[in-house]
Amino acid sequence: MLIRLLRTHLTPYKKPIGLLVLLQFLQTCATLFLPTLNADIIDNGVVKGDTGYILSFGALMIGISLAQVVCNIGAVYYGARTAAAVGRDIRAAVFDRVQSFSAREVGHFGAPSLITRTTNDVQQVQMLTLMTFTLLVSAPIMCVGGIVLALGLDVPLSGVLLAVVPVLGIAVSLIVRRLRPLFRTMQVRLDTVNRVLREQITGNRVIRAFVRDAYEEERFRKANTDLTEVSLGTGRMLALMFPIVMTVVNVSSVAVVWFGAHRIDSGGMEIGALTAFLAYLMQIVMSVMMATFMFMMVPRAEVCAERIQEVLDTSSSVVPPKAPVLELRRHGQLELRGAGFRYPGAEEPVLKAVDLVALPGETTAVIGSTGSGKSTLLGLVPRLFDATDGQVLVDGVDVRTVEPRLLARTVGLVPQKPYLFAGTVATNLRYGNPDATDEELWHALEVAQAKGFVEGLENGLDAAIAQGGTNVSGGQRQRLAIARTLVQRPEIYLFDDSFSALDYATDAALRTALARETAEATVVIVAQRVSTIRDADRIVVLDEGRVVGTGRHHELMADNETYREIVLSQLTEAEAA
Repeated sequence: MLIRLLRTHLTPYKKPIGLLVLLQFLQTCATLFLPTLNADIIDNGVVKGDTGYILSFGALMIGISLAQVVCNIGAVYYGARTAAAVGRDIRAAVFDRVQSFSAREVGHFGAPSLITRTTNDVQQVQMLTLMTFTLLVSAPIMCVGGIVLALGLDVPLSGVLLAVVPVLGIAVSLIVRRLRPLFRTMQVRLDTVNRVLREQITGNRVIRAFVRDAYEEERFRKANTDLTEVSLGTGRMLALMFPIVMTVVNVSSVAVVWFGAHRIDSGGMEIGALTAFLAYLMQIVMSVMMATFMFMMVPRAEVCAERIQEVLDTSSSVVPPKAPVLELRRHGQLELRGAGFRYPGAEEPVLKAVDLVALPGETTAVIGSTGSGKSTLLGLVPRLFDATDGQVLVDGVDVRTVEPRLLARTVGLVPQKPYLFAGTVATNLRYGNPDATDEELWHALEVAQAKGFVEGLENGLDAAIAQGGTNVSGGQRQRLAIARTLVQRPEIYLFDDSFSALDYATDAALRTALARETAEATVVIVAQRVSTIRDADRIVVLDEGRVVGTGRHHELMADNETYREIVLSQLTEAEAA
């Protein structure tokens, strides 16, 4: 999976990668050539006392060293740029794929896991790419070149290499084999820490209100301890790597000096050759150590690549139409024909054969007990997820065939839990219409009964809004979300229990102002509060995903037992009448 991911995203950078490999080859060849020159200086210059020979070959070594430095700097430069570009491209690909997900796919992965995959997982793959370009490319060249040159210096002494390289390879492979499952567990537990921390930060007020600080501290401590334990396990395995490598290096160095001394004593080898052989041995072992360092990163990067590819391979259940409808009649008629929705693997559908018609200039209300599918019904219209049965039609056209941007302009949704982005009041209101003027923003705020409190904020429209709108109250957040949809001016307004945080006076004033503002549009309201929807032109009653009644308030009170129970749970008989 790692190779597949990298092959896909490295393809556009063939030229810089080719130049990088050439520079790494040149600098490695220069590094390998230096011990041979050093041996020549010792045997023909130092031993014979030829100062001129030492100076001339010393100058050559300095020139080769400078060339090696220049090539190394160039290789690292191109390697760093390419690795950073690959990381950027993978993050962009994951982001684009997540943006195309419906609520079903986002719920499947979970927000904390998607954040970890986009940040930490991509960072691990990017780091492996960088290390590959800076270390791994030169390691095999140095290892093979070192062995060849060492054999050229002294074949009998090269027998030490036959024992060193296999021992190092076996030791490294055994450790790497144990690391892979540990790194997979580490990424999963990192997801858990991210999720717990995210919940505790978001739900800070709830935790304090219920005095659950100790419970949440213990919950985080457990998640943190689990991550620490697996991190220590990987650390212990990694800690074995370098001692094993250094032990083999030191033992082999002693063996080379021991046998080399006997070779020199017997006249079969010169002192310079032994010095060069030791240098080549160190270069061979260093190349193995560089490869070892890479192998330590590969298991974790491989796990991260699998997690990233899992996101990239997941297709959204909301598929853009191949031949999209680019124009609607712009009347705003909404119709559901036998619409149903079932989550994957669920035993029962959330919605079953729902028939509903909402006409322009009318207000259609949807009411039902908790879990009856009201929010799911509204989510089908803007294609937060697609109906698994039946059709959802806007102006007689199935929403699955409408061009997504056109559908977004036609349908405006105020969700049950409105979200405000970090920025200002103005940037949030212009989210649906970037070209809206200040006058249009103030008009939308006035209709949404939010003008008064925005005027009271420092800087007014330019007042800062924190991420999620946490620096304003729930009611203010709902009113700003309503104003944001009014600025968009769609043909169909969907209000998903968007008045729940408002007091009765504000609720009444807002509904009156909305009725004037949306007089020619189609309005669909989902609400728990009967007073919010009792004056609607049409009330649809949902029960366990089915439509069990449609009509006006007085009609349903007379002949629909489900609606009557809901109403009398909030109002007295006299108030309901």
